[in-house]
Amino acid sequence: MLTVSPHTIRHHATRATLGTALLVAAGLAVPVGPAAAGPVTGAPTAVTVAATASQPVLRQGAKGAAVTTLQRRLTALHYDVGGVDGVFGSSTFHAVVAFQKVNGLTRDGIVGSRTWAALDRPVVPKPKYTHPGYSVEADLTKQVLYLARAGSVVRILDASSGKASTPTPTGNYTVQRRIDGWRQSDLGLLWRPNYFYRGYAVHGATSVPNYPASHGCVRVPVPAMNRLWSTIRIGTPVHIYR
Repeated sequence: MLTVSPHTIRHHATRATLGTALLVAAGLAVPVGPAAAGPVTGAPTAVTVAATASQPVLRQGAKGAAVTTLQRRLTALHYDVGGVDGVFGSSTFHAVVAFQKVNGLTRDGIVGSRTWAALDRPVVPKPKYTHPGYSVEADLTKQVLYLARAGSVVRILDASSGKASTPTPTGNYTVQRRIDGWRQSDLGLLWRPNYFYRGYAVHGATSVPNYPASHGCVRVPVPAMNRLWSTIRIGTPVHIYR
């Protein structure tokens, strides 16, 4: 019978701990925490890749408990999933794309190991401007729209701004007029447009790709605009920047 001394046990435990630390440093292990936790401000807790790999790859059309977990996490981080129903539909897809944009990930709407890991250690955006009430900020670099209030981002929407040939004007504006319905304009077909400068508006659209594609307006998905409509109004500050 082989006898193992306490010193040997301590030695192997130390080696195992060091090995894990080296894996994390080399990028072979991902520092993540529990998926239900809020944004973390302290030092991350290291766990192995296996913990992240155990999460299923999710994409549009998926259903079940893992989708519910995803939706709850995105909602806690203020991404507009539309509702927690366990179904990976269009609104969840756009929420994932918005999260990937903010966190510098591939904008494919697929929740794989990198996106799961980022959900545990997310970038938490802050508005550039502070108003006592609601305000809207469009970050043209990240291609997202923030609904902010009193210095905090309270909702994050997937967005698509003007392409290179028809850029979205940057600057500080307010909502000047609104139309509760569809509007055919020189800049395209707009759903519930909120005009902030001449014919430029934040509006709903049936097509919101993951890159700048509009004629100069800021597009968000139609369901997202429906949820945003009652919150913003004439006079709401609008900040457009890169």
